[in-house]
Amino acid sequence: MSFTNLGLSAEVLQGIHAMGYVDPTPIQLRAIPLVLAGKDVIGSAQTGTGKTAAFALPLLTKLAKGNRITRALILEPTRELAAQVETAIRDFARFTDIKVAVMFGGVGYGRQREALKEGTDVIVATPGRLLDHIGQGLCRLDMLEYLVLDEADRMLDMGFLPDVRKIVQRCRKERQTCLFSATVPPEIESLIKWTMQNPQTVEIGQRRSPAETVKHVIYQVAEDQKSDLLRAILDQVQYESVIIFCRTKHRADRIGSLLKKNNHAVAILHSNRTQREREQALKGFRDGRYEVLVATDIAARGLDVADVSHVINYDVPHHPEDYVHRIGRTGRAQATGDAFTLMVAEDAKHVASIERFIGVKIERTKLENFNYRYTALFEEAKDQRTSNEKRVRGVRLSGGYFCGPVKRRKR
Repeated sequence: MSFTNLGLSAEVLQGIHAMGYVDPTPIQLRAIPLVLAGKDVIGSAQTGTGKTAAFALPLLTKLAKGNRITRALILEPTRELAAQVETAIRDFARFTDIKVAVMFGGVGYGRQREALKEGTDVIVATPGRLLDHIGQGLCRLDMLEYLVLDEADRMLDMGFLPDVRKIVQRCRKERQTCLFSATVPPEIESLIKWTMQNPQTVEIGQRRSPAETVKHVIYQVAEDQKSDLLRAILDQVQYESVIIFCRTKHRADRIGSLLKKNNHAVAILHSNRTQREREQALKGFRDGRYEVLVATDIAARGLDVADVSHVINYDVPHHPEDYVHRIGRTGRAQATGDAFTLMVAEDAKHVASIERFIGVKIERTKLENFNYRYTALFEEAKDQRTSNEKRVRGVRLSGGYFCGPVKRRKR
């Protein structure tokens, strides 16, 4: 079934097609009809399964026209997620007159206050900053028709449930509520009973393992050599196209600029780029005009980019699910691909979490002909080597095997 068969408005379908989405994911197929029917919905799914579109597309369809009264509220646990979701909803709503605003801490109040005074149809917010605006009399939720509690288990982990309850108390009782969570612990079940009426549950299986067609390895390196190692990898690897993931927007801009100076055709993608810049970046990368896309996790989820031969994690993701989503950009539709991760000493606990999550010990490798500075990670690699470790291509160094990158024919 395609998006056109789900009952979405023509304007929302235009936004979907402009974003490059082709087919709905399982959670979208199951949740969109329920939300359109006015049901309260519990979505149990991992980050990256397409749940933002699962609630955003039907909500935008039901809102239909903008009237600058807050009728939909989406709560997120972090500013990064809030910014990402706001960007996605704004993209979906680009052919409507619905106005979307984002509210989160860590930045000034000025632009957020202006957005609230001008009026907005949809608010995407973190709980603390939204309560600040409510306390200042800038935001009212008594006309709210739709409430979405996204990443509810992460809000629980971060101690936000008391704030969430305060916000829900200010919402109109006659509303539609959707809750999305990777897990549903008892505290979340209590929240569900308090906030929702006869909810319908959509459960989507958890994907823990990368595609079998992807070869993934880790390059251990000293922090001050990370950018040099990245450039050396790109010089040695023959690739068709590569996505480089960075943890922050600032880091993505810096790495993108660095690679441009080294004569790489680079596009940069993150939520601070304008809509025109994001569209140009994606189109140019798809068309082959750019060989490298440097991005934050906005590119790890939901984007339809085919034929990516390599993924490089310049920064190790802090959540194991994000690792699976990132390297899932390559090796798609049974194609082969390579995923490289640059690891510094402070990344050790995050790498261990990733390996536990996917149930695989990721091979540590060393780039040939690169002048490494010493890092304690090399000693750890020796200590962790087991007797049944497979011998790999490359140079044997004092008890550890290190291999060069898998080379690939360039188009």
